Amino acid sequence: MEEPLVYIKIYEMSGEVLVAACDKDMLGKSFSEGELKLDVSENFYGGYLASVSEALRELSRATIANLVGETIVSEAIKAGLVHEEAVIRICNIPHAQIVRMP
Repeated sequence: MEEPLVYIKIYEMSGEVLVAACDKDMLGKSFSEGELKLDVSENFYGGYLASVSEALRELSRATIANLVGETIVSEAIKAGLVHEEAVIRICNIPHAQIVRMP
């Protein structure tokens, strides 16, 4: 079975590695619920399409990460990169952030 594809974009600055990752079908969409707004902009998330395995490799070296979508968030939980209680849902779309402190 072929792995699903996700968009990832990597930013490296001052020793930090920020990885933005979203499910393929989330790119370019916006969601609002109450005061919460989630903008899955092409500018921020739309780097390149990658397999989930490649995305998880990049996420494992990230000092900061933003994740949007059922596939990437659930796979990050399975890989031990995100705690399931740290996931918020906006319009039932899962969103998680990772911050690693030195």
